[in-house]
Amino acid sequence: MHFDAFDRYHETESFVHRLDPRVKVVVTVGFILSNTLLPDGAWLAFGFSWVFLLFANAFSNLGVAFTLKRSFVALPFALVAVTVLFSIPGKPLTAFHFLFWDLTITDMGLLRFLSILVRSWLSVQMAILLVATARFPDIIHALEHLRVPSILTTIIAFLYRYLFVLADEVFRLLRARESRSAGAPGMRSGGSVAWRARVAGNMAGQLFLRSYERSDRVYNAMLARGYTGHMQTMNPHVLRRVDYSTTVFALILLLLFQIVGWL
Repeated sequence: MHFDAFDRYHETESFVHRLDPRVKVVVTVGFILSNTLLPDGAWLAFGFSWVFLLFANAFSNLGVAFTLKRSFVALPFALVAVTVLFSIPGKPLTAFHFLFWDLTITDMGLLRFLSILVRSWLSVQMAILLVATARFPDIIHALEHLRVPSILTTIIAFLYRYLFVLADEVFRLLRARESRSAGAPGMRSGGSVAWRARVAGNMAGQLFLRSYERSDRVYNAMLARGYTGHMQTMNPHVLRRVDYSTTVFALILLLLFQIVGWL
């Protein structure tokens, strides 16, 4: 598996691409935090947030609908909040029986559920735009410049860097299992459910041991090459006047969204 399979960066020339990665990280975190703090049902403020997102897409030269087409993949994960439909007190809208429970959907529960969906949808789009306009090493360096604890940035960087190595180990284990589990045509290979569970447990243990041994070898190789606990970069990451002005302008807009939402 190639490393580029995990890299969602889109190489192009645009205003957003030229911004310092610290600006993009701060605006992204501020955007997500702004959506989180908005009250339920602040549809006008949510609409302004989406317009902000559309303009960011346009300034990135990736297309106005770039993040929109990719954001619906994450919406099913927001369905875990479906329980708020029945748990928030309010005016009953409809009731039905499910298994052993009598469930009632309330107006406040529906409002909270739709607001959570909109918040998640907008936040996912902004995160997609961030990884599409900033290389992952630049994001890591931006987090370091923003004083995020080095232990966290190092863990994230190594997780991203060696995720494809871990995937290769998994595929090798799966191929080894298939080569040792030959079955006759028309018959299912392998044994009982308990046997399959035991084999899966052994594979998980083997994967842990191989990962641990490889990490030790990688760390010793990095120390031999002068690793001091910080990732090095060839990009200077110097904040320019346009970076400061863009950050201030974006944060002022997000503050205005908050005022609109609460008023």
